[in-house]
Amino acid sequence: MLAAEIHREECESLLRGAGVGRVAVSTPTGPHIVAVNYTVVDGAILVRTTPYSVLGTHGRNALLAFEVDQFDNEQHGWSVMARGRGEVVTSTEEIDHIREVWSPSPWLTNGRHMFLRLPLGDLTGRRVGGPVVAACGA
Repeated sequence: MLAAEIHREECESLLRGAGVGRVAVSTPTGPHIVAVNYTVVDGAILVRTTPYSVLGTHGRNALLAFEVDQFDNEQHGWSVMARGRGEVVTSTEEIDHIREVWSPSPWLTNGRHMFLRLPLGDLTGRRVGGPVVAACGA
């Protein structure tokens, strides 16, 4: 099977087009992977969660991994991964800006008023399968 690295600009484009991904976080009881809907605003992945969720409790100032991918039945597709330190957004101005850019609609709405940000520092991606796979919106 063919595999090729994806350049950073395309990784960012793929992230912006997906909307659903997974966050990996380490906890005292072991690693957790949490499926989330998200957006990319000002060079960072943003999710909404509750302060007492796995992400809200263990994602603050912690090293996180985020992955989004798309594959078809023939195993053609792409995968993008970001890694970095999770940050809680506390500034009212920043939260207002995020809401202007993205009207957040978490799958579960009760108490999901905490915004967790993962800056796009360490960003990698790869395509697998055939020579060209159409990206979201391409």
